[in-house]
Amino acid sequence: MGTLYVVATPIGNLQDFTPRAIEVLQAVKIIAAEDTRHSRTLLVHFGITTPTISYHHHNRSQREHTILKALELGDVALITDAGTPAIADPGQEIVAAAHAAGHTVVPIPGASAAIAAVSASGLVSGPFVFLGFLERKGEVRRGALGKAHSTGWPVVLFESPQRLGATLTELHELFGSRSVVVARELTKKFEEIISGTLSSLATTFGNDAIRGEVVIVIGGAEKESDASNAEEIARSLISQGLKPARAARELAQILGIPGDEAYTLIRSIKGSDD
Repeated sequence: MGTLYVVATPIGNLQDFTPRAIEVLQAVKIIAAEDTRHSRTLLVHFGITTPTISYHHHNRSQREHTILKALELGDVALITDAGTPAIADPGQEIVAAAHAAGHTVVPIPGASAAIAAVSASGLVSGPFVFLGFLERKGEVRRGALGKAHSTGWPVVLFESPQRLGATLTELHELFGSRSVVVARELTKKFEEIISGTLSSLATTFGNDAIRGEVVIVIGGAEKESDASNAEEIARSLISQGLKPARAARELAQILGIPGDEAYTLIRSIKGSDD
């Protein structure tokens, strides 16, 4: 029975690749890579000639059998384009399948954009919520943000540079005046880490055309702000034209409160505004 090595790769700076990771990729029988063409640059740079196959979101079901068969014959390494596999990247399913089949799974730790941003944010001292990449719109997105908001904990998420300004504006409407750090192009030549409030950075990035990968780190909530935040969220839902029953359902999901409590708040705001 072979071992599945879950290998973290650099998120930008190639010098962040660990000697242990290089040794493992040189020793395994095959490397399952998110994009074999993208990974070629890394492998060539470190003189790694191990055969590769693709493993990504679109072919993971078909590749599972191939990788499990390879594990019966020897060791396999799993890598993504950048960072740690299965952290907002492909990997969770094949790791679970390897466990189920009785194979040993060994992590080879290294770079992670989320952890790098958290460590440099100054906003996180304990638990935090990691959301990865959210759905672009809809109830699933609002529900994920709402559940994260209801914890009061710091929140970490990824966003595309094209949507950064709009997302910060949306986050400001939900999370209020919390502190935030935007980390862009971590470990790369044009690395940028900017701190402020959700309101100020929504303005800063509102019209800017930026490039590169982005991590947003939102600080934790102050308990005394919960009531005003609930009213702000309720008003935001009403302003979207939602009927009271629908607005109450979404408010209850966002805040993690009983449906009748959410409906009472919606009706009270509707009544005062009419």
